[in-house]
Amino acid sequence: MSTKIFCDIAELNQIKKFNKKINVKGFTTNPSLMRKAGAKDYKDYSKKILKICKNKPVSLEVFADEYKEMKNQAIKINTWAKNVYVKIPVTNSKGKFMGRIIKELNHQNIKLNITAVYNAIQTQKILKVINKKTKVIISIFAGRAGDNGKDPIPEFVKSIKFAKRYKNVEILWASVREPYNFLQAKQLGCHIITVPPAIIQKIEKFGKSHNQLTIETVKAFLIDSKKSKFKLV
Repeated sequence: MSTKIFCDIAELNQIKKFNKKINVKGFTTNPSLMRKAGAKDYKDYSKKILKICKNKPVSLEVFADEYKEMKNQAIKINTWAKNVYVKIPVTNSKGKFMGRIIKELNHQNIKLNITAVYNAIQTQKILKVINKKTKVIISIFAGRAGDNGKDPIPEFVKSIKFAKRYKNVEILWASVREPYNFLQAKQLGCHIITVPPAIIQKIEKFGKSHNQLTIETVKAFLIDSKKSKFKLV
């Protein structure tokens, strides 16, 4: 199984560029990325993204914290395009599991991307409330777990095993920290990995030998030492 690359981004010019790439199979974004990109009106900005990207999955996140408003937002976002996956956090900011809303939206045939997942117990809880028909992505935040001294790999192994019975479920490696994460995700059997533009460009350059890397590294050190005009008198 090949691991699909989704681009994690919100800048419109970058989405235009990466939408043309064959190896980019979809897009994910979130309120933080949208804010950074200068979005003022969430609906208007999202529709601009969807106008660029018409044929690949696009994950757009709710930004409410309570059940009623979160569900209203999810239903509205779902109407914006057929390729939309509505991103729902696995819990709200108070730590309450969003199982009720996940179940209701899933049974309304709304494609979901369950985000901010960190362990296989959360994966199990999600799987217990969904059907085996409507598409669901479960996004496990590997990089952020690693930043906090937690090994995400065992959680992926268990989550992928649990999800095997669900043909409609894909496990996604989120919060990438380096290009090598793509190979890790591939080896584990993750269905998707979300990658920022700079790391996608590095992945595209995979294939250099150790010898090439050594020569390139030494050349870079040499160039910098010359630019700095270092001398030992």
